Amino acid sequence: MVENNKIAKYLTPGRHVHLVGIGGVSMRPLGMVLKGMGMVVTGSDMSVSASTKELEAQGIPVAIGHHGENIQGADCLIRTAAVHNDNPEIAAARAAGIPVFERAQAWGEIMKSYKNAICVSGTHGKTTTTSMLTHILMEAQWDPTVMIGGYLPLLHAGHRVGSGDTILLESCEYCDSFLNFFPTLAVVLNVEADHLDYFKDLEDIQKSFHKFASLSTNGVVANGDDPHTVQAMEGLAYVSFGLGENNRVHAANMCSDWRHFDVLCDGQFYCHMDMGVMGKHNALNALAAAAAAWLMGIPGEAVSAGIQSFHGAGRRMEFKGKFHGANVYDDYAHHPDELAATIEAVRSMGDHRLVLAFQPHTYSRTKALFEDFVRELKKADVLVLAEIYAARERNTSGISSADLAARIPGAVCCETLPEVTECLRGIVKEGDVVLTMGAGDIFRAGEALLKEAQ
Repeated sequence: MVENNKIAKYLTPGRHVHLVGIGGVSMRPLGMVLKGMGMVVTGSDMSVSASTKELEAQGIPVAIGHHGENIQGADCLIRTAAVHNDNPEIAAARAAGIPVFERAQAWGEIMKSYKNAICVSGTHGKTTTTSMLTHILMEAQWDPTVMIGGYLPLLHAGHRVGSGDTILLESCEYCDSFLNFFPTLAVVLNVEADHLDYFKDLEDIQKSFHKFASLSTNGVVANGDDPHTVQAMEGLAYVSFGLGENNRVHAANMCSDWRHFDVLCDGQFYCHMDMGVMGKHNALNALAAAAAAWLMGIPGEAVSAGIQSFHGAGRRMEFKGKFHGANVYDDYAHHPDELAATIEAVRSMGDHRLVLAFQPHTYSRTKALFEDFVRELKKADVLVLAEIYAARERNTSGISSADLAARIPGAVCCETLPEVTECLRGIVKEGDVVLTMGAGDIFRAGEALLKEAQ
C-alpha cells in the first residue's frame, strides 16, 4: 500500500485519476468529488449499472470490464478494498510504475481540506446515522459534502458535493480502512465481532476502533450503553450517548414505540425527537446523531426538524409495496445483531406474521456467527433462505444456507433468487409482513414478487 502522505500530490487539478470499481457505493461519489476538484477522472466496472450511467452523464467515462489498456494516461489509480493485485488494471499500473492508492486513502486526503470532518463508524447503523446527520446538517444549512454507503431519498443519491466547510462520511472498519481518515469528530455507534475474515477476534476489532477514535482532533461520540464500545474507548475522552441516564447525552420521557422522546445533554434539555423510523436501534442512532450535532453547536430545533424529516435510507426497512394484501419491506441487515434489531422493529408494528427471506452474506461471516444466525432466524414465523452471497470470497469451508435450514424447523432453502420469489408467491397471505433481508441482491426476489402484483 502506498503511504497516505504521498497521495496529496496526485489529487490536484489537471491530474488524471482512474478509479477501479467506480460503480461502488463510495467510489461513485469519490469520482464526482475528484471531478469537482478539477481532476480528469476515468473509471472501470464489471457491469453497466445505474451508477455507471450516472457517472457517464456527469462526464466521467466508464469502461465496462477490467483491462490493462483502460488505465492509459492515468497519473494514479484508486481501488476499492475488493479489488486485488491480480486485477489486470492494478497489474498494468504496477508494471508501468503508476501509483495505486486505496479508496479510503483518497477520502482521507480529501477530508483534510474541510474544517469539520465527521466520521460515523460502528458495526451497525452507520448508513442510518450518517443519513440522519445529513438531514440535520441540511436543516442547519451547513451545505455539507456527504458520502453514505446507501441511497438517501433527500439527496436522490448516496452522496452530495456541497460548498460548506463540512464533510460527513460513513466510515467502515473493514481492512482498517477508516484508519486512513482524519476526523475532527468521530462517532462510534457500537462494536461487535464482524469481518472475521480480516480481524482475528473481537479484541482485535476493539483495538481498531480505539485507533480510529484516537485520530479525532475535536471530539469523540461513543455508545455508553454498549460494553464492547466502552472497552474499546478505554483511555480516551469521549461524550457518551445512550438510553441510560449515566450517559452525557441520553433519552428522557421515552414512548413505548421508541419514536418519541426528549434528548438531554449534560442534564439540560436539548431537543425533542419525533422519529419517522421504528425500533430501539434507531432511537440509539438518533441519539448518536444528536450528540454529534450538540458537540458541533447545532441548535436543537434543527436536530428535531432534521430527524422528523428522515424516513429511512434505501434498504433500511424500506417499504417496497404490497403483494396480495401483504406489506413487503427490504432491509440490509446481514449480522445477527442487525437481524435482532430489525425483527424487533417489525414486531413493534403489530401482530403480523413475519415471512422472512434471508440471504447470508459471505461464507466467513456465516461460519463464524453460525449459532447466532440460527438463534435470530428462528424468530421469523416463516423462513426462506437464499444461498450465501459470496461477495469477495470463495467457499473454502463448504458451508451453505442448507446448513442453517437444517437447524431451523420449517425453513425452506432455495438455490436461486427466482426460486425464492416462487416460494414466497406460494406462502404469502393477506396481512403478512414480508421482509427480504441481506447485504447482497436478495431485494431482487421481493421486487420480482411485486412486479407480479402490478
